Amino acid sequence: MQKFIHNHFKRFIMRYFNTSGPCNKAEHYMIEAASRLQGVEQLIDMKQYFVIHAARQSGKTTYLKDLAERLNAEGKYHALYCSLESLQSFSDVREGIPEIVKLLQKLILYSNIPNKEKFAENADYTYLSGVLNMSLTLFCMKIDKPLVILFDEADCLKEDTLITFLRQLREGYNSRSDIPFVHSIALVGMRNIRDYKAQVRPESQSLGSASPFNIVTKTYTLENFTKEEITALYQQHTEETGQLFEQEAIDFIYKQTQGQPWLVNAAAREVIVEMLQSDYTQPVTAKLADEAIQTIILRRDTHIDSLLERLKEERVRKIIEPMVMGGDQPIDRLSDDYQYVCDLGLIKSEGRVMPSNPIYGEVIARHLSLNYQNDLDPSKYPYRIPRYLRNGLFDMDYLMQDFQQFWRENSAIWKKKYQYQEAAPHLILMAFLQRILNGGGYIIREMAAGSGRTDLCIVYEGRKYPIELKIRRGDKTLSEGIEQTMQYMDTLGATEGWLAIFDQRHNIAWNDKIYMHKETAKGKTITVVGL
Repeated sequence: MQKFIHNHFKRFIMRYFNTSGPCNKAEHYMIEAASRLQGVEQLIDMKQYFVIHAARQSGKTTYLKDLAERLNAEGKYHALYCSLESLQSFSDVREGIPEIVKLLQKLILYSNIPNKEKFAENADYTYLSGVLNMSLTLFCMKIDKPLVILFDEADCLKEDTLITFLRQLREGYNSRSDIPFVHSIALVGMRNIRDYKAQVRPESQSLGSASPFNIVTKTYTLENFTKEEITALYQQHTEETGQLFEQEAIDFIYKQTQGQPWLVNAAAREVIVEMLQSDYTQPVTAKLADEAIQTIILRRDTHIDSLLERLKEERVRKIIEPMVMGGDQPIDRLSDDYQYVCDLGLIKSEGRVMPSNPIYGEVIARHLSLNYQNDLDPSKYPYRIPRYLRNGLFDMDYLMQDFQQFWRENSAIWKKKYQYQEAAPHLILMAFLQRILNGGGYIIREMAAGSGRTDLCIVYEGRKYPIELKIRRGDKTLSEGIEQTMQYMDTLGATEGWLAIFDQRHNIAWNDKIYMHKETAKGKTITVVGL
């Protein structure tokens, strides 16, 4: 009875894997954010202004609140955490700057800073008066310690409000040797503020030598968890509950998430709370982790949905579309558009531009092909897995023949239906395959800009069916495609593969575009599918 009471009570005080909002040590398993950012406190001691940027739900707010708490506890500074997220609708500077001052006034009033009621006392709430600069200057004259402000979601500010905000901070920064001002400031958001010109000015215009974007000394970014940090995070749960994470499960979660903090927490929570119903006697296995990740992909939580919403933006399409196609031409990595999509956390660069992690790659491909999939009339195309099974194996030739017929009948219209028109051939084939596989089997997708192809692999009953997708660019497309398909087959340990070549030339008859033949080399068979 005593053991039951102890375990029952323990359930109510146990920490958990957090997937909503900032973490705190009392309630959540967490990796100390300070360990992921080295040198910040030294910059504060040096009176520097600096930037921290990282994708959403990567630990920025958790880090800032912890930093403010530590700085205040040490007693050397007055530290203030200030989120500007609520002010994103104030693009008009006449409203935006006074609203920032009012927000600071409220936060300071609820702080432990002495003379807090003096902030913005009798302030002239007009942006022309330099009210932000003046209020901070007068307040810094009256308090007993240097002031540190950590501005979270700074990149939520828009247009002239953002420019004026930074200019008034810059004015105070440059005058600090003669006039008191904020000791140190952090500007924190998804984007690197110094490179945030695209939101407030066309690229062709210059803000001049006195640009408000040049006030920061250094830029930091919060990196994803390493495999060792994921292990340490999960070990906290093991120590409190006795529930084990098998090493294969940790390896699998790291491979699928690449350490993205929200995904790491979400995968663990899905297995432990939703699938195992908090039965801590059962270990977390790779199989359970795989099922949990598939659920996360299909469920599209707010974290996933907010990323997918960005795919509608034209500047995002310009980067994502070549990646989906495996475009031959490399993406300009010095462009604002490329940096913007990186800052969103959608892509990474490891030689080639690719999705930040396999989970994001899967949800991007599924999302972009979903409209095509939904438009497949089930009365006209009622194709499902049983249609293609021969002795338990997929008859891929038959499946590709069905797609050839579908492509011939529909491609002229379907390629123009949605935003990502250049990638339409790839997305339509993905939609066709996904529709067939729903309810059994799945698709592995490998996308990377500059590779010249997209790799797909149907997995059914443990057997792999690799498919290489290419756009015909010239006479070398076939030989290049065969070589690339063989390389992909080698990575999968497959002896049979399919190479789909989309011929986009308008002056070629369909009878010449549609064909199927087999190539054999090095003990491997490749079926070439003309489209």
